[in-house]
Amino acid sequence: MNTSSLYKRRVSTVAQVGNIGIGGNHPIRIQSMTTTNTMDTEGCVEQAVRIIEAGGELVRLTTQGTREAENMKNIRDGLRARGYQTPLVADVHFNAKVADVAAHYCEKVRVNPGNYVDPGRTFKHLEYTDEEYAEELKKIERQFVPFLNICKQHHTAVRIGVNHGSLSDRIMSRYGDTPAGIVESCMEFLRICTKESFNNVVISIKASNTVVMVQSVRLLVEKMDQENMHYPLHLGVTEAGEGEDGRIKSAVGIGALLTEGIGDTIRVSLSEEPECEIPVARKLVDMIEECTELRAEAEATIKDDTVCLRLNETDWSTLQLKAAMSVGALFIDQKAHQLVIECDSFTKEQLTTLSDAILQAARIKFTKTEYISCPGCGRTLYNLQETIARIKAATAHLVGLKIGIMGCIVNGPGEMADADYGYVGAARGKISLYRGKECVMKNIPEEEAVDRLLELINNNPITQE
Repeated sequence: MNTSSLYKRRVSTVAQVGNIGIGGNHPIRIQSMTTTNTMDTEGCVEQAVRIIEAGGELVRLTTQGTREAENMKNIRDGLRARGYQTPLVADVHFNAKVADVAAHYCEKVRVNPGNYVDPGRTFKHLEYTDEEYAEELKKIERQFVPFLNICKQHHTAVRIGVNHGSLSDRIMSRYGDTPAGIVESCMEFLRICTKESFNNVVISIKASNTVVMVQSVRLLVEKMDQENMHYPLHLGVTEAGEGEDGRIKSAVGIGALLTEGIGDTIRVSLSEEPECEIPVARKLVDMIEECTELRAEAEATIKDDTVCLRLNETDWSTLQLKAAMSVGALFIDQKAHQLVIECDSFTKEQLTTLSDAILQAARIKFTKTEYISCPGCGRTLYNLQETIARIKAATAHLVGLKIGIMGCIVNGPGEMADADYGYVGAARGKISLYRGKECVMKNIPEEEAVDRLLELINNNPITQE
């Protein structure tokens, strides 16, 4: 097979983000997000430098309020003084006015349709007449258009960043917790951009569930094509976790779309130091053409509900990513339900473990505990990495159980909908615990929270299918 004839990247418009272009004929860009407090100027500069030195081409920082948005100027100036021109992205939730401020100082501003105008998600069912629903859309337009005008004035790009975990009650009530609802949440904002002739836009649709993420992005591309929109796409599996599982899950979801020609910029979200994300993302981009060919070969040879994948790798981490990226879409689409990987450099036991991890990442078969953990950011309210290690040590034997570990409330309650139990930062030093969608313990002191989570799991078991 001729690899170059198999991989064909989706045609998109170009977003100009500072000194780099995203989409069109530009390379697929790699990015990460700081975990430092955005008011800690020097800490943010130092961490941004580590991301950039590792190969990051954009750096995103959370901006909880106007103070943080205004401090982006100091962070930007600190980086420029050290010779770094890398674009900065402000991450905005819950407060549209913060986006207005950030647009003055950052090369790109991310807004979340789920909480830009709509209040935070509470899982309440809301009833609207068509007229009332149309008025809700007018509220968005009245708030969003002045922001776009600021962005036009300052040549600031916009990222419309939809997260499955933070869909609004309004969208959920009308469309359900579905890819259709996720896509419509995005399209509401894109239609305003189109109406206002604002095209400096990048889109992301993310979920911790790889199946939901892939199905939603595919549907978005279809809907955009129908409405003659061709904006560039940012890809990521949110709350992927850490270690090997986080890498495999990211490779399954991101890789499925990259091998279909979809994706103009990516982030691998790991519950680790942010610079650790960059080499993983770089490998995924570098392997696109090879994995596109491997995917086609594997699909053509499916037999007895089994995908057989033969690889020649000596590096374990590369093998993991390549295998997951090559066959992820086949399992997401349920073209098979079993996987056999052959590679002479590793034992049968190692390869079986890898196969199981890929099948779990694609939601085919669960053979161990599933952890849905965020990568952390300036909003994180506790030591995320230490807490994940403690929870894993205590729950690793609970095969098939899904445990969410979230640094704050932005996606926390929403992603709990896909988890059996959840551990969410509620305030500094305080944790709230969830059983499914329900918050059952609020504001527990952090030092007690892991033990209380274990009590909750033991005393209120969820029956696994």
